[in-house]
Amino acid sequence: MPELTRRRALTTAAALAATASAVTLAAPAAPAAEHHHGAPDSFDEVYRGRRIQGRPSDGGGGGHHEHGGGYAVFVDGVELHVMRNADGTWISVVSHYDPVPTPRAAARAAVDELQGAPLLPFPAN
Repeated sequence: MPELTRRRALTTAAALAATASAVTLAAPAAPAAEHHHGAPDSFDEVYRGRRIQGRPSDGGGGGHHEHGGGYAVFVDGVELHVMRNADGTWISVVSHYDPVPTPRAAARAAVDELQGAPLLPFPAN
């Protein structure tokens, strides 16, 4: 068995450090669609001719924002009530039984489900 020398120990340490760096660089990055505290980023786009928007909400306004995890979604300026599930997926009042990964996907699913019909305001209890 070869004798452990200073050169061999340093070479081994350098190889281990390089391997650790390569593993760190190859690890998947955190999703870019979320910012602090895991809240999704804002969005504002036109999807199938409908304007969909989403943004963090302070929970004010007397609506059901507590179910949306501090996030508000709008279709053509009308609030689409969304809720974040325990597993991190999202549902809306329009597509309640079809969980999706993001509020943007919930807004798009609602537009698909509405098939051109307007989103009516959801009455607050």
